[in-house]
Amino acid sequence: MRRMGAAWLAACLACGMAPAGAGTLVIESWRVDDRALWENVLIPAFARHHPDVAVKFAPTAPTAYDAALAGRLADGTAGDVIACRPFDASLALYRKGYLERLNGRPGLQNFAPPAMVAWQTDDGRETFCMPVASVIHGFFYNKDMFRQLDLQPPGTVDEFFRVLDVLKTAGIAPLALGTAEQWEASQVVYTSIGPNFWRGEEGRKALIDGRARLTDAPFVEALQFTARLGRYLPRDAAALTYRDSQAMFAAGRAAIYPAGSWDIAQLGRVPRLSLGVFAPPVRKRGDACYISDHMDLGIGINRNARNKEDAWKFLAWVGSQEFADLYTNRLTGFFTLSHHLIAVRDPVAKQMAEWRERCASTIRFNAQLLNRGQPGMESELWNINTRVLEGSLAPRDAAARLQEGFARWLTPRQK
Repeated sequence: MRRMGAAWLAACLACGMAPAGAGTLVIESWRVDDRALWENVLIPAFARHHPDVAVKFAPTAPTAYDAALAGRLADGTAGDVIACRPFDASLALYRKGYLERLNGRPGLQNFAPPAMVAWQTDDGRETFCMPVASVIHGFFYNKDMFRQLDLQPPGTVDEFFRVLDVLKTAGIAPLALGTAEQWEASQVVYTSIGPNFWRGEEGRKALIDGRARLTDAPFVEALQFTARLGRYLPRDAAALTYRDSQAMFAAGRAAIYPAGSWDIAQLGRVPRLSLGVFAPPVRKRGDACYISDHMDLGIGINRNARNKEDAWKFLAWVGSQEFADLYTNRLTGFFTLSHHLIAVRDPVAKQMAEWRERCASTIRFNAQLLNRGQPGMESELWNINTRVLEGSLAPRDAAARLQEGFARWLTPRQK
């Protein structure tokens, strides 16, 4: 029997067949732009440890991913490894039984509890995706323009607006920032600078627990910052898309570009652009600083995976230092959430990563629990912050509207 089994296996291998139960490990993802990274760097690196495991990266367009993935999971055709969006989208998949519980799995020990919050149940007891990377918000600036006017990167709110005034007086467009798509007003302005007003996680958790309201001073002051910023927008800001703002800054037609670390790679390739970055300003000198260090991507396992044994091997490797180093340094601007010590090589990315050492990290305050009601907090923040930035809605009125909608459905989380 042993001779017959060996002969059968040899025959299978000779004709290109694999033994029963084996197959190609398929990775589901929305990151179509990352295909080269996965196919040319990450998968070959994994293969050096597991040469017997074939892996295929099979992304779906970001706008179609959630619905398409849910459909494939429901009918049993989804891949083995699942790229997990943060918070509710992946939590919903877990609650439907589509994702494996990861508690105690190899690799997860390399992540501190705060790094896992985007892929845990509300009570924090169950983890269903392994954290991969986050993005950090900040302000890019043209170093040559700053040198010409003898300007230094601002550290406080007053210094920030003095820099904007000097630029405007010199005839240089202070900001590359549009409002056509709305999300920038919320995600790269309000929820980027806001943590320095509401003290990061302290303010975010106070909202969730019902100890704070959006009409409280810190949240109103962040809206007042947004309103003040509107005085420095380009004349055609209402028609500018995100890509337009990016192109405006890259072409040297504006001095400062509010955005995030995800833009580093593209801006770093612009010829003759002397790229600098500074953190969101604090209220006054000596204040503690907070940064929006927002969780972007996790990795989970399809509970009905065809190649589950290989999927667990891959997941354990995702938790390794090798993966963290490759992902951080080959996908510039996306920073590992693990506690591995990684030397970030890109100078601008390195500077942003170092903010984690002197500032407290927080996430976009509405990301956890606060997007579940109607009106949805995310869409409300987009609309209301855009109106504040454009000057059609006063900050206090904006705060009152946000709190009114919020209070309709939120039941404060019980401790």
